Amino acid sequence: MLKLAVFVIVVAAAALGIAWLGETPGTLTVNWLGYRIDTSVLAAGLALVAFALVVIFLWSLARYLITRPSAVAELVRRKRERRGLEALTHGLVAVGSGDKAEARRFAAQADKLLPHEPLTALLGAQAAQLQGNRTAARKIFEQMTETPDTEMLGLRGLFLEARRENENEAARQFAERAMQRKPDLAWSVNALFELQCRVSDWAGALRTLDVAQRQKQIEKSVAARRRAVLLTAQAMDAEETDQNRARQLALEAQKLAPDLVPAAAIAGRVMASQGDATRAARVIAKTWELNPHPDLAVAYAHTRPGDSPRDRLKRVEFLQQWSPDPLEGAVAVATAAVEAREWEKAREALKPYIEDRPPARVCTLMARIEGGQAGDQGRVREWLARAVRAPRDPAWTADGYVSDQWAPVSPITGELDAFEWKAPVELVSNGDDPLVIEEADVAVEQIANPEHAADDVAEDPESDEVEEEIFAQPRAPDDPGPEGTYAEAEAERDRKYPAPSS
Repeated sequence: MLKLAVFVIVVAAAALGIAWLGETPGTLTVNWLGYRIDTSVLAAGLALVAFALVVIFLWSLARYLITRPSAVAELVRRKRERRGLEALTHGLVAVGSGDKAEARRFAAQADKLLPHEPLTALLGAQAAQLQGNRTAARKIFEQMTETPDTEMLGLRGLFLEARRENENEAARQFAERAMQRKPDLAWSVNALFELQCRVSDWAGALRTLDVAQRQKQIEKSVAARRRAVLLTAQAMDAEETDQNRARQLALEAQKLAPDLVPAAAIAGRVMASQGDATRAARVIAKTWELNPHPDLAVAYAHTRPGDSPRDRLKRVEFLQQWSPDPLEGAVAVATAAVEAREWEKAREALKPYIEDRPPARVCTLMARIEGGQAGDQGRVREWLARAVRAPRDPAWTADGYVSDQWAPVSPITGELDAFEWKAPVELVSNGDDPLVIEEADVAVEQIANPEHAADDVAEDPESDEVEEEIFAQPRAPDDPGPEGTYAEAEAERDRKYPAPSS
C-alpha cells in the first residue's frame, strides 16, 4: 500500500512538472562544435529523459550479456543441487524402509550430484551398512573423519561399527578421540565411561565422570553415586595389597554414598585389621542404620580380632538396636548366637519370624538350632523341608545374574552399580519335588552320625548338592566356634551351592 502511494505521488509530480514546463514559455539555445540548436525547454527536457532511458537500456543489455554465462552456470548448479537433494531425500527414506536397491541407487546419484555434501557420505555409509558391506561403510566413515565438518559424524560411525564387531578396544579409542575433540558431546562421554567400566579401568572411568560433570551431562546425585561405586571398586582391588589406600578409598566412597554396603564393609575390615576397632565399628554402624546387610553384621562382629564367639554375639546384639529392618537384625543376632552356642538367644531372636512361611535363612538357622541344642532329628528334618520351599533369601542380583559377592558392574550388560540386594526370581516347582525329603534325610543323617558324614560326602559325588556345614554336628560346650570367620563359612557354602540365576 505504501509503495502504491509513493508511485502515485511520483507520477503526479512528474505530470505536474511536464504541464508546468509546457505552459511556461522559453527557449533553449545550444552551441556545440559549430552547431546551433534552438529548442523549447520542454523539448530539451524530453530529449534529456529519452537519452537517459537509452543509456540505461544499453547498460542493462551490456550487463546481461556479460553476466549471462555465470547466470547459466548458477541455473545449472541450482538444478543439480535440487536433483541431489531429491536423491538424498529418497535415499534416506529407502534406508529407513530397508530398501537396499533403492538406497544404493540414490546413494550413487547423490554422490554424483553432491559429492561434497556431508549427508551424501552419510547416505553412502548407511546404504553400505544396509547391504552388509562393513568394509565400505568403515572406509566412508574414515574419509569423513578427515574433514572438520564431518569428523564427529565419522567417529560415531566408526564407533558403532566397532561395537557391532565387538571390537571394544577400537570402540574405546574412537569414543575417547571424539570426547577429546568435543567434550560436550554426550554420546562419546557415556560410551567411553561404559567401556572403561567394562574393562575395570576405574581410574579412566573417574576421569571421564569428571568430564561429564564439568559439561553438566549428569546430575550431581548420580555423579556422586557413580564416583562412590568406582572408588569402592578401587578399594576392593587394593584391599589385599595396599590397605592404607583401600581404607582411604573406601572411606571416601562411604562419605559420598553412606548406604553403600561394600564400601563400609571394606573400610570396616581394613580398619579392624589395623587395630582401629572403634572407628571401624562407627563406620559400619552408620551404613547399617541406612542399609542393614549380613556383610555389615559380620564385619561389625569381627571389628576386634581374637574375640570369642560370645563377645561377638554381644557386639551384634548392640548393633541390632540400630537396625531399620527387624528381620536383618534378628538374623544377625541368631547367626552370632548359633556360633556362640547360645541356643535360647538364637531361638528367641527368630521367634517372631518362624510362623507362616519364614525365609529360607530363618529355616536353616532353626535347623542348626534344633540339631545343635537337642539333636532332634524330626525337627531338623521339618525345618530343612521348609527351607527348600521357603521364599528365597536376598542376594546380590544384577540383570538376572545372582552372585554371592557384590561387584561394581553387571557381568551381563557391563552397567555400573547394577547389583542390588534383593530376593532373586522364584523358581516354579510342581509341588512333588522329592528333593525336599532327600535333602532332609541326608542332613539329618549327618547330624545323627557326624563321624560318618565326611566319609559319605567323599564317597558320594552327589552329596555336594546337600547343605553341609550349617547343619554339621554340635560342638562341645568348650568349643569356641568354627575355625575362620562366619563370612568364610558363608562364602564356602555359597560357592558350593550357588543360587540359580533365574
